[in-house]
Amino acid sequence: MFAIALKADRYPTYVLRDSELPSRAEVVPERGGLITRWQINDQDILYFDAERFANPELSVRGGVPILFPICGNLPDNTYSFNGQTYTLKQHGFARDLPWQTLGQDVTDAAELTLALDSSEATRPGYPFEFRLRFTYRLFGHTLEIHQQITNLSDQPMPFSTGLHPYFEVKDKAQLSFDLPASQYLDQNTGEVSAYDGGFDFSRDEIDVAFKFLSGTRATVTDGDLKRRLTVSWSQAYSTLVFWAIKGKDYYCLEPWSAPRNALNTGEQLLAVEPQQTFEATVKFEAEFL
Repeated sequence: MFAIALKADRYPTYVLRDSELPSRAEVVPERGGLITRWQINDQDILYFDAERFANPELSVRGGVPILFPICGNLPDNTYSFNGQTYTLKQHGFARDLPWQTLGQDVTDAAELTLALDSSEATRPGYPFEFRLRFTYRLFGHTLEIHQQITNLSDQPMPFSTGLHPYFEVKDKAQLSFDLPASQYLDQNTGEVSAYDGGFDFSRDEIDVAFKFLSGTRATVTDGDLKRRLTVSWSQAYSTLVFWAIKGKDYYCLEPWSAPRNALNTGEQLLAVEPQQTFEATVKFEAEFL
């Protein structure tokens, strides 16, 4: 049986449940439409820094932040469009703005739809009229995010979209990877290296982008927590980023539609025509070993 309840917390929080499994996910529309928790059999799949979340002046670290209209950062946080220069901070504004709740359904899943529209908060950095509709679906061992991005402007609207999930881990040395790529770009050094199936977790930070993907799914097996996580995505996502910090109990596996600085370079940049809608889906699935 599927259910959705509204919990009175620091911010109004929607709790999506599949009671037969049991599994649950929590979503906070007011803080960037953020998924803050995903649990299966009372096990947390996501990492979440609640103390940092409590300070609205800080960027969230944990859960599943939404990246739009850029993924990553821009040089000096600026880009040019039609001869004008605009400013966007890292990963864009969608993860920081309040979203509205549009509807819910519990027929085939615990399903919640949120909305973010262009406004006075978005136009100074992104001169387009748009409508975002994100639908979260929880069922069984699966958490699915369906995206609809509609261009309400009178000209093509360039953008990147992505997700930045933080997955909980206790011992990174016990992780094994099956990723659809043979090389990666180190986003700190700019070096391109062959990918041999693993990472050097003795480094203070790992921040790499797989830009030439051979498939649309990636799997991480955690031998310590005895679970396997699969992330799959629509063809529109061209880049997969892996990020981890030494000493932190998380790793991030992030589907992006374009790499950093795509608004300036045009690399893998998406554009939706006036009055048209772009659609894509990212799915997370957990398996216990």
